[in-house]
Amino acid sequence: MYIHLGNKKNIREKDIIGIFDMDNTTVSKVTQKFLNKAQSENRLVVTVEEIPKSIILTKNTVYISQLAPKSLYGRLTDKEIR
Repeated sequence: MYIHLGNKKNIREKDIIGIFDMDNTTVSKVTQKFLNKAQSENRLVVTVEEIPKSIILTKNTVYISQLAPKSLYGRLTDKEIR
């Protein structure tokens, strides 16, 4: 199955390692360093036109989404919507 991250971007559900809240995680210098490294390696995909709310981590790519982690989690767990 696929999950829609916003802005016409879909990824495979099975590729998701974690979904993180942007406000809580970007406070850490470790996270900032990780995101900067992903960006320098062209592994960061920004799917937002508005304020980013979540970070979605997959094996090879880091996605930034305008959807809240709770909304994305709801999409993963609500089998009827897919």
